[in-house]
Amino acid sequence: MHRRIRPSVAVVALTAAALLAACGAPAEEQAGSITFWTPQSTPERVAAQEAVAERFTQETGIEVDVVPLAAADQDQALVTGAASGEVPDVILAGASQVTSWQSQGLLDTDVVQETLDTLDPATFNENALGAVTVQDADTGESTIAAVPSDGWVHLIAYRTDLLEAAGVEVPTTVAELAQAATTVKEELDVTGIALGTQSGTASGTEGIESIFQSAGCRLVSDGDVTIDSPECTEAAGLFKELRDSSVAGDYDVESARAAYLAGDAAMLLFSTHILDELANLDEAVPPSCEQCTDDPEFLAKNSGFITVLDPPGASASSADDDAATPAQFGATLAYAVPAHANADEARQYVEFVLGEGYADTLAVATEGRLPLRTGTPENPTEYLDAWGGLGFGPKVESSVAEVYGDDLVTAMGEGMSAVARWGQGTPDATLAGLVATQGTLAQQLDPLYRGTDPADVTGQMATDVTALQQDQ
Repeated sequence: MHRRIRPSVAVVALTAAALLAACGAPAEEQAGSITFWTPQSTPERVAAQEAVAERFTQETGIEVDVVPLAAADQDQALVTGAASGEVPDVILAGASQVTSWQSQGLLDTDVVQETLDTLDPATFNENALGAVTVQDADTGESTIAAVPSDGWVHLIAYRTDLLEAAGVEVPTTVAELAQAATTVKEELDVTGIALGTQSGTASGTEGIESIFQSAGCRLVSDGDVTIDSPECTEAAGLFKELRDSSVAGDYDVESARAAYLAGDAAMLLFSTHILDELANLDEAVPPSCEQCTDDPEFLAKNSGFITVLDPPGASASSADDDAATPAQFGATLAYAVPAHANADEARQYVEFVLGEGYADTLAVATEGRLPLRTGTPENPTEYLDAWGGLGFGPKVESSVAEVYGDDLVTAMGEGMSAVARWGQGTPDATLAGLVATQGTLAQQLDPLYRGTDPADVTGQMATDVTALQQDQ
């Protein structure tokens, strides 16, 4: 039986004065209570997290103050709090945030390691652990900065009926994806695949990293810029082919989703947040295809999903193991414990929300919070199975397993196991972050689209990335 959870609704106000109060008091004044910062900040999500915290309080007697705080506000408030001696006890934050905080000496990594040892590191997604690992550039020593919690991954939704009509097989690699998209356009005169391709934009940046990574391209390796490698040059050519499969010009993330929901694209590169929308479970983003008028669930019934694309070296022996390892674009969250926080109480809370309270924690936003701890030593898929049974989308009327089947739940676990970002867990992470936030690579999309040789495009990308590296 699949269990569905509907979070209650609460209205939460956070003023500037409350922000200062949200920082925990010094440890000696805070026995028996903790402060938890979370980026899951909508009223419904805050209420759901408060319900989990209340369960923890009933079990341990430790009070939890749940404080919604956006990522940018977390960064500023933690630095300010560390200087004044007032910090929260637990922070749910993105992988790049926690590795940055650790590099600044703001975190208690001993309690993180203790928590992982208690829960068993082998029960966690290996890539997720890598994403929150900080490697010292001088000594090579690695430190895990936070305990992985959950995240989302890019997947490819495809219309089973349209691929069949075009006579193409479900692709397994980026090269096959590009060929399939081109064939669909030629045979059916509809967009082969919709994805973020707009030059110089965040959507273009995301599209590049997603496709290039899956094609076996690495931005930088051991400090050497490698975006001009043969693998990356081939990836650039494939990216153009994917872009050229559109019959409606370039897309950003929102318009790509709209094209698939309208039935105007045979495939879509998007995050797991698309799952509820395809199933007509989000009134704000309903399916609008012609067939959807009579059957609002048409797209869910006629869509398949690719959760992992094979890298080019997957079937061949390679001296470079990384080149043969699947890499899917995604984002992960983890629990960090600031230095000078109430470490013991924080450890108990993190163990609770990744154990007894884990399913309810994931249910805060099921389609965007896939487990990075898939189970326990005794039941390795316990939490992934539980995720499949949670209600998803704003309506929370159905579970993922009920709508799409148990096989997709398993495939989602495989997708999350492949989540990776350029530079994660290495000293190159800072450079990769700068490249992403500054949109460095997406600036070269216009020349690529105009017909500039892909080798020249990636060569210019390498020049631009090297300039950023030298300015660090």
